[in-house]
Amino acid sequence: MSAAEDAEWLRWVTKQFGSIVGEDKEIDLEEFKTALQVKESFFAERFFTLFDADGSGTISLEELLKALSLLVHGNEMDKLRFLFQVYDVDGSGSIDPDELRVVLGWCLRESTIALPEERLGDLTLALFEAADKDHSGSITFEELREELEGFPEVLENLTISAASWLKPPPPAERSCQPRYLTHAYWHNHRSKLAFLGGYAGLNLLLFTLAALRHVSLSRWLAVARGCGQCLNFNCAFLAVLMLRRCLTWLRATPIAKVLPLDQHVVFHQLVGYVVLTLAAIHTGAHIANFSRLARQDGRHALAEYLLSARPGVGGLGGTASQTGLVLQGLLAAMLAFSSPCVRRSGHFEVFYWTHLSYISVWTLLILHGPHFWKWFAVPGCLFVLEKVVGLVWRRAGGLRIVEVNLLPSKVTHLVIERPQFFHYKPGDYIYLNIPAIATYEWHPFTISSAPEQQETLWLHIRSLGQWTNKLYEYFQQPKLPSLEPKPLSRSLREKRCRRWEQVSIGLGETHRFCSIKCYIDGPYGTPTRRIFTSEHAVLIGAGIGITPFASILQSIMYRYRRRKQSCPSCHYSWCEDLRDEEMTLRKVDFIWINRDQKHFEWFVSLLTKLEMEQAEQEPGGRFLEMHMYMTSALSKNDMKAIGLQMALDLLAAKEQRDSITGLRTRTQPGRPDWTKVFGKVAEEKRGKVQVFFCGSPALAKVIRAHCERFGFRFFKENF
Repeated sequence: MSAAEDAEWLRWVTKQFGSIVGEDKEIDLEEFKTALQVKESFFAERFFTLFDADGSGTISLEELLKALSLLVHGNEMDKLRFLFQVYDVDGSGSIDPDELRVVLGWCLRESTIALPEERLGDLTLALFEAADKDHSGSITFEELREELEGFPEVLENLTISAASWLKPPPPAERSCQPRYLTHAYWHNHRSKLAFLGGYAGLNLLLFTLAALRHVSLSRWLAVARGCGQCLNFNCAFLAVLMLRRCLTWLRATPIAKVLPLDQHVVFHQLVGYVVLTLAAIHTGAHIANFSRLARQDGRHALAEYLLSARPGVGGLGGTASQTGLVLQGLLAAMLAFSSPCVRRSGHFEVFYWTHLSYISVWTLLILHGPHFWKWFAVPGCLFVLEKVVGLVWRRAGGLRIVEVNLLPSKVTHLVIERPQFFHYKPGDYIYLNIPAIATYEWHPFTISSAPEQQETLWLHIRSLGQWTNKLYEYFQQPKLPSLEPKPLSRSLREKRCRRWEQVSIGLGETHRFCSIKCYIDGPYGTPTRRIFTSEHAVLIGAGIGITPFASILQSIMYRYRRRKQSCPSCHYSWCEDLRDEEMTLRKVDFIWINRDQKHFEWFVSLLTKLEMEQAEQEPGGRFLEMHMYMTSALSKNDMKAIGLQMALDLLAAKEQRDSITGLRTRTQPGRPDWTKVFGKVAEEKRGKVQVFFCGSPALAKVIRAHCERFGFRFFKENF
């Protein structure tokens, strides 16, 4: 914090004090917390005690400003002494093990980290042994200062501003130049922008040609016909954008480098808005034209033009007006119930059933517009073919869910028997239907198992809506049908135990073996298919967004292990089914961001296995580097977390494993500093960097902006 910001903050404190202080010009502990907006905690009480210089139980404005000014403008020694006094609970001038244990226990609570009591003892012992240089049984101020010298980032934080723990977070810095006007934005989005330019140009051309043919009859009619021609194209194009099987096939062709296939869902939504807008203008222009005709005719009212079939109006049997009004209503309903507030509020089935009216829309369009069938013939045939293939694949034979694991934070891990001829790529997704949950509902989920796992498919499903909550609750029932493993279930389990390591049982995890019927449709490709052709891939998962990367990381290590099987002298590889061009990766950085400790339990067993494999294949190697972040934990620039982070670092160095996850990789507190993270990636110079993200849209915007700044390609999971 700068000196100007510190001075401004002190003025804010004075104002807050004046608004709360009573006639006695003193504030007590509760008023202190209210004035400075401090949470109820052990540290708030310690700060108040240290500020209360005369021990009266209240603080005057003079005492408060004197203490804060010392922290803001004092030297490193003043700030370090204040930190020591926070830990010296009894004020004896030294910190004994019991005091340190109490403070570290509160540090864990502040960071929402749950560790066993014996683990808290280990942390206390690690920090105490490191700081107690003379083995006197207590830590003096000089010993603490000497220990902190081994943690330069802590001292740096102290010298910036020791009062930062009481300051509100600074506002986010905004660039003076909008990101849409930067060279990096246009360079990274050139294919999407070119596609949008071509799309807009084609619509303008279609509108102009159709309008010019009718402008001599009426200006309103020219507008209506121009919009109608654009609607012919756009309503057919909507189907093209959702041909998932065709788009998955196109991803394996050179055209994938030209067309923005990864944004097909976004473009589908955009075209939907365009269709509704064009339909509204088209309808309004026809109504204006009918009003003109009604005034000229004098015998027919506008309602008669709109609600009765009339030869020459258009459509089958002159029903263009009636079918047009119905179409307008159906399109408005589809768009309204497709909004994120409906789909993400637990009412996905409303979106699903209203969206099925596309069948009625296309049928009415064929009846409404005389030329629509020409535009719709090819996309419509492909769409019907995809649906038929999907229906045949779904109903050819139901599959079985052979195992269910209920994980923390309401995540359902399904183990499904894998069909014999089911081939997919890492990161692909499928549509899942479980008749026991909902007969007609199909929902997309990413496959979390690797393609090399032959017997089963894994799905990790977070409970966020009605269907996913029903799924979790269904398997929570004490008694379910077919809970005893059938011969196939037992066989699959035995094979998996021999060849693949299952996700370990974490806190609150429940395992069940069953034989419940389900159907799948897919697989469908995603942007993550590009990972294996990258040179330096950065995989970022937020929460359950790790799901596609669970499959990818397993497959990467499998291919890496296979690639290592070559003669060290002549480099001849005896893996006939693995070509060098299948994986050009030189470096993989995996970043997993979780809110709290329990979320790490979803895939910690898998990550542990990957760490062990890399240690065996390349001791000390950095091909796969993991970065774990826990956002609820206090970051290292928070003075309340300094002792805890020092203890965690010391214990991790001693045991070679992290106390939070059990991995060798140290879990970092707080949110990633993307400037530092991407700066480190750029400095490594391991080839062209491509960033793959799966998580919340808000975080995607932040990471996308940083990728544009560093010149990295950015891909987001969409389906």
